[in-house]
Amino acid sequence: MTPDIPQTNPKANYLAHREEIEHAIARVLEGGFYILGGEVAEFEREFAAYVGVSHGIGTGSGTDALQLALRACGIGPGDTVITVAHTAVATVAAIELAGATPVLIDVDPRTFTLDPNRLGDALKVERSASPKAVIPVHLYGHPADMPAIMDIATRAGLRVIEDCAQSQGAAISGRKTGSWGDMAAFSFYPTKNLGALGDAGALLSNDPGLAGRARQLREYGWRERHISEIPGLNTRLDELQAAILRVKLQYLDAENEQRRRLANLYENLLNRTPLLLPEAGDEVFHVYHQYVVRSQQRDALRVHLRAHGIGTQIHYPVPIHLQPAYRHRIRSLGMERTEEIARQILSLPMYPELTENDIQAISDCVARWAPAGG
Repeated sequence: MTPDIPQTNPKANYLAHREEIEHAIARVLEGGFYILGGEVAEFEREFAAYVGVSHGIGTGSGTDALQLALRACGIGPGDTVITVAHTAVATVAAIELAGATPVLIDVDPRTFTLDPNRLGDALKVERSASPKAVIPVHLYGHPADMPAIMDIATRAGLRVIEDCAQSQGAAISGRKTGSWGDMAAFSFYPTKNLGALGDAGALLSNDPGLAGRARQLREYGWRERHISEIPGLNTRLDELQAAILRVKLQYLDAENEQRRRLANLYENLLNRTPLLLPEAGDEVFHVYHQYVVRSQQRDALRVHLRAHGIGTQIHYPVPIHLQPAYRHRIRSLGMERTEEIARQILSLPMYPELTENDIQAISDCVARWAPAGG
């Protein structure tokens, strides 16, 4: 059955800006320059300014951006990188693509993001391995606790690479995610708050040395065309996607505010149900990439909603340390919270084009189930 209300709807976002997007595409096609041209350069500048940093480097994907950040920081074979298991597999895949070794730690059960206390504990346990970096993941639109993480990382001499794939526009005390660490990786996958119409990503930094190295690594290690000074890769944001992202960046703040209004409506309508609802930490500007609830009867609730035409997703059903490709191979430390969360979470529909009537209908459907399902 095709849901009447899908869990996410990138097509609706395209249609909301269709005329401007098609004009931008036509501009690129007529210009005749399709790789690393003016649109990419302007988007890099505009997006870096939006986040509040000095340098932007467009990439082919968010995964590539993470790998590029690690390599720009000099992290590779023999180095350990600490991150979480409650994230997209891309976070760990990027660490291994750089040749480094992931170590996975548990999350804060309230925010679903890296627990700074567990980071401190891991540094004591992993002292002999000399971890070189930490990748905090800003999940579902909620920032990780960057003040605490930066304090620990600075004292331990760790590089900090923010995974901002789900947090475009999120902030702590007015300071946006992507401006805290040494580098920050963004994904513009079509379902993201700022989404392209295909794969796309970006890497941001305030450090001119790191940014220059990342820019060189992005295209075969070139400074001069066809001369590779260092071993690099090919990960370029193309002109069409950059032009589309420039259009959509203009609407990001307004669309994030709409997500926040919808989340507030969910909160008001669902707070009498047995569901555990998302919370925002102190001084946090949550941008609700996903609206994630928890229930011990998650699977029954999902079946109930599907039967009534309401789409849901589970982000993410199997923690990385339990997946076939990584089980028994990647070190993980104390994952009880992560494993419990994975059994209970459910992402309800969330995108700016949802209406208040949609949220009311979804919440009414949950309420009809809740007395029986719990």
